[in-house]
Amino acid sequence: MVSMSGTFYLSEPLALETIAATVQEHERKILDMRLEPNLEQELINFKPDIVATTSYTPEVYRACKVLEKVKKFSPDILTVVGGHHATIMPQDFKKEYIDVIVIGEGEITFPEFVTAYENNKDIKGISGLALNKNSDLFFTQPRKMLGNLDETPLPDRNLTQQYRNKYFRLSWHPVACLMTSRGCVFRCNFCSVWKHEHGKFRVRTPERTIREIMDIKEKYISVSDDDFFQNPRRAKEIYKAIKEHNIQKEYKVIARSDSIIHSQDIMKKWKEIGLETVTLGLESFRDEELVALNKRNTIRNNEEAVNILHRNGISVTGHFIVNPAYQKEDFKDLISYVKKIELDYPMFSILTPLPGTDLFKEVKDQILTDNLEMFDYAHAVIPTKLPQKEFYKYFIDLIYESYSDIINKRKSKTMEKIIKGVCESLERSYQLL
Repeated sequence: MVSMSGTFYLSEPLALETIAATVQEHERKILDMRLEPNLEQELINFKPDIVATTSYTPEVYRACKVLEKVKKFSPDILTVVGGHHATIMPQDFKKEYIDVIVIGEGEITFPEFVTAYENNKDIKGISGLALNKNSDLFFTQPRKMLGNLDETPLPDRNLTQQYRNKYFRLSWHPVACLMTSRGCVFRCNFCSVWKHEHGKFRVRTPERTIREIMDIKEKYISVSDDDFFQNPRRAKEIYKAIKEHNIQKEYKVIARSDSIIHSQDIMKKWKEIGLETVTLGLESFRDEELVALNKRNTIRNNEEAVNILHRNGISVTGHFIVNPAYQKEDFKDLISYVKKIELDYPMFSILTPLPGTDLFKEVKDQILTDNLEMFDYAHAVIPTKLPQKEFYKYFIDLIYESYSDIINKRKSKTMEKIIKGVCESLERSYQLL
């Protein structure tokens, strides 16, 4: 199994660790190519029968390239791809060097498929697959979504033991990842998560969550749920269990601002057990933009949530979406707003119509490129009102200016270095266009 993604943080390949845990009776290996890119040598040493990988939208070409290399190395190796993009856009993996596409959740599909392949049985009877046959895709019966997430195995983190000290998130090093729920109850038009999850929101029980937390050796845990505090009662039960087991960890979670408001009575409690940072999807500083994104939230909620978190000593990462229609004044107004609400870590992305989203359907005729690598939230794939080079200049200035006061206040050379590195990386990328 091959992991390839990575940006300004480096997270463990949680999905691959979970899928690998479903076939423990077999010899398995995870190759994290972000850290160990020597694929051919691993193929020689490990001699796999099956090579599987995954990818989000911007990584599709890299995933395909890996599997193409595998096929060239040995046509007898079965090549498999699954994950988010493969589920939503399986046709993007219609390649002669890819044998199987796993659609949807792989925890049941993958071990069934491996067992059938091992016993030389026809895999066409296994639900949740697309098979490359004669330059076309053959789809088996759709796989039903898991009814109980507690039935999925704990991720096999032993398979990434040689890499774990290199997984980080800003100053957190090393950091582990944890996912306690899947999906979201909201319908933001720029988000493909609820599409991938068929509109469902499912959770693991507090008992199953605590079991996994106790299995994690790292001090720092980045929780990957899309809205961790969506269910305040469940969040309170997890808090109680962490407290009862005297678990000493530090946590970063993602949440909507209205969920923070509904859960504000337990923010102090969560701070006591190690909640250090909450990432809020603020998205905009204007209510009309939130309406356009179908966010179903308000600026007032956003600001109240920031205040609640700060009152409880919890740092706030605020995420904003920069509209390609922004003019110079819009960038200036956003900078002023970010400074006004005193975010600890402002984050910015360019509005990106990911395949499968409602937004993609709305602006399909405006999309400027079919190069999936450009769908990385750092490039404009629909027209900008400003000349594109000017838009990118203001986008970089937005990052610099939003962090200027934060860096000066904290006198943080580390943060200054990170922001400088991010902006220089963007500048190089834009110069290549």
